Amino acid sequence: MNWHSLSIKDTAKKLSVTLESGLSNKEVEKRQKKYGKNILKSKKNKSTLIKFLEQFKDFMIITLIAAAFISFLVSLLQGEVDFVDPIIILIIITLNAILGTIQENKAEKSLEALKKMSAPTAKVLRGGIVSIVDSKELVPGDIILLESGHYVPADARLIESVNLKVEESSLTGESHPVEKDSSCVLEESTLISERKNLVMATSVVTYGRGSAIVIHTGMDTEVGHIASLIMDDTAPMTPLQKRLAKTSKSLGIAALLICIVIFIIGIIKQMPIFDMFMTSVSLAVAAIPEGLPAIVTIMLSLGVQRMAKKNAVIRKLPAVETLGSATVICSDKTGTLTQNKMTVTDISSIDGTERLDGKFAKFILTLASLCNDSILQVNKKEAIATGEPTESALVVAAYHAGLTKIKLDLTYKRIFEIPFDSGRKLMTTVHKLNDRLDGMTELNSKSSKYISITKGAPDVLINRCSYIYENGKVIPLTSLKKNLIGKHNQSMANNALRVIATAYKEINSIPCNITTCGEVLENGLVFVGLIGMIDPPRSEVKDAVLTCKMAGIKPVMITGDHISTACAIARDLGILNLRERSITGSELSLMSDERLSEEIADYSVFARVSPEHKVRIVKAFQAKGEVVAMTGDGVNDAPALKAADIGCAMGISGTDVAKNAADMILTDDNFATIVSAVREGRGIYDNIRKSVHFLLSSNIGEIITIFIAILFGLPSPLLAVQLLWVNLVTDSLPAISLGVEPAERNIMKRKPISPSKGLFADGLVFKIIFEGIMIGSLALFAFVIGIRYFDGNSMGGVNGPIYGRTMAFCVLSLSQLFHAFNMRSTQSIFTIGLFTNPRLLLSFAICTFLQIAVIMYPPLTKVFDVISLNKTQWLIVFLLSIVPIFVVELQKKVNHNSH
Repeated sequence: MNWHSLSIKDTAKKLSVTLESGLSNKEVEKRQKKYGKNILKSKKNKSTLIKFLEQFKDFMIITLIAAAFISFLVSLLQGEVDFVDPIIILIIITLNAILGTIQENKAEKSLEALKKMSAPTAKVLRGGIVSIVDSKELVPGDIILLESGHYVPADARLIESVNLKVEESSLTGESHPVEKDSSCVLEESTLISERKNLVMATSVVTYGRGSAIVIHTGMDTEVGHIASLIMDDTAPMTPLQKRLAKTSKSLGIAALLICIVIFIIGIIKQMPIFDMFMTSVSLAVAAIPEGLPAIVTIMLSLGVQRMAKKNAVIRKLPAVETLGSATVICSDKTGTLTQNKMTVTDISSIDGTERLDGKFAKFILTLASLCNDSILQVNKKEAIATGEPTESALVVAAYHAGLTKIKLDLTYKRIFEIPFDSGRKLMTTVHKLNDRLDGMTELNSKSSKYISITKGAPDVLINRCSYIYENGKVIPLTSLKKNLIGKHNQSMANNALRVIATAYKEINSIPCNITTCGEVLENGLVFVGLIGMIDPPRSEVKDAVLTCKMAGIKPVMITGDHISTACAIARDLGILNLRERSITGSELSLMSDERLSEEIADYSVFARVSPEHKVRIVKAFQAKGEVVAMTGDGVNDAPALKAADIGCAMGISGTDVAKNAADMILTDDNFATIVSAVREGRGIYDNIRKSVHFLLSSNIGEIITIFIAILFGLPSPLLAVQLLWVNLVTDSLPAISLGVEPAERNIMKRKPISPSKGLFADGLVFKIIFEGIMIGSLALFAFVIGIRYFDGNSMGGVNGPIYGRTMAFCVLSLSQLFHAFNMRSTQSIFTIGLFTNPRLLLSFAICTFLQIAVIMYPPLTKVFDVISLNKTQWLIVFLLSIVPIFVVELQKKVNHNSH
């Protein structure tokens, strides 16, 4: 169907929809069944079975399965069919695969939940009511409303277009906005790029507004025809995950080399070849932290869920890592640092400040309420205004002064208006003057039929006035009085007030020439006075700014407001101090990029800036090596959000374009939420380091145990099945539990994490090696004690040194579980509290119980080739296992004292 060649009426007829009320809910349900969801097809998620089978693709797992098969085959050839070793190996591999599948599913569900949270919405007319729905629920025939900054949710035929411009680069490749016209009917052969009466899915409304009838949804849209190009929505690996995967690979190669060396040494020392082969393969699997990338994904997704609960929705996983490195936070003032709830606090006449409940205040607020588009509703004596914040503040102030907008509008009916324009910075309304306004002077002509009221920027409005209202009289406006008004205006601005000026004019007729009516109505006015209002700072922001400064993060205010207002609020919040400077957008435009980069660190307030300036500010900070977080809400903010290291879009006031360009969405538009997210980002990074530290030190401990024993001619302290069990117990629950460790109390008193710093910086490599040697030595010590005192120095026998192996097996496993508590903090665990991470306590309890069960439960002792221990042996095991706590506590104390 060539919808562009049909009229609006014919389009509505074809789609069986009434333009005035839209589709009924019943009809929508019917069409949803017919057309399906308004979504592009994407790659189907893998089934749980496929994910499970993919866990066996790993090279080391394949090697282990081969080893199990060889074990069974060798025993068969020897005439002793041994199912135990192969079955145990396969059970442990399967458990590992189940854990991997659970982790993958968990991460996938977290990311899917986040996608839903940031899914685009559409304004739609259904059953005569305008509501906001998820864009995927749209059907052909739906009537959608389009506004600046919103994505077009489906292909649609325009019904109305008011200055409507749409950017269609996703389809045409042309980045400049296309002007749309709902009234035109085009030839059937018109190219897509020239169909001015249509809007296409995924394009962006950059200016104006309109309404349209949906003609195509989902794969039937124009973008659906090229959907194969954008089908792959797989989340890329984060930089940290890539680094860890690379680390795992390097460690894997190193572990394989060590295992080959161990195998060769074992053969030289005439140990059983088959046993050495199984031990070497098992050790390789145990030594390689192949679960690291999966554990990191789990930690990131858990952290992202925690952030979402605190009003920060992370759209891109790398942002979690970057947050921990943030050094500068550039924030909008209105609604982010402030409450976005303007409140009138001052009223000034030519004589200076007036009482808010006085006669003059009533007069000026009457004028300001009439020249106003906000709607006032009173619920349980609470006045709630809907509309532009400045206008809403005026009608609420009037209500508190005993004036109700509805009554004023009925008494002085509006018959003409010139809407506010950012170029003129004025708004004018004309009202029928049935009655004299309370406060109007007797000197005015009593025969006037109308009153024209103008409000706007004081510096603009004062130049349109010829008279001034003073003490109930209208007198000529002199330059002296102009200067006095200018001083009152400056004084109010210095107190962080937004100032609105009000004036009026009595007329007998409305100019009929539309082009000249502004010149007539907005000149020769009577200046009445100034109304000062403030958007109060959010109560929590002052503390958040202080936290930023303690954390080595520079908070920066960016606003379109007057510089005096911006500086006053910045000083109140602690953003601007005596050594820091402020700058306006016009001054910024005169600076070269080189000079701005040199001086950028001196500035904390940027006032009267345009969205284009934001990109320059971001790049200037980045040129100094800073990691920049930037907030934004408009279409024009998208380049700055993309340029920033962390783009933060506003969830309440933000446009779809801003949200799509951002890495993070603030659902409460609050500066304190960014600071909270930075804290969370630092905590997640710390926890990932803790898990890496724990896993690698444990794995090195396992390598040391085997390597040193074989080097000194001792039998292998651990069998293949025992090594695999230790790896299963220590690599799963404790490592993940460290991922939910609460952030350290002093985390925001530290400097930001340098992006150039590796994961193993600050002596982590030394700590890992030292602790690995300690764990390995303890297990070896237990092995030697077992051989010497309980095996009667027996190195061999039918079952080998069974007490020595059992004790080494227990110490290796339990010492790692105790060691997990050391990883919780760089501070003493007795300082942070033993019970502040209940999940780690639960993991410790479960894993300890499983380890004891393996030793004490007869059916399992046969499987793992161990023997039940008596009280003395358990005491030795416990004392050796707890040693890591005391050694690392001593290490922490030495480090603390040296700092």
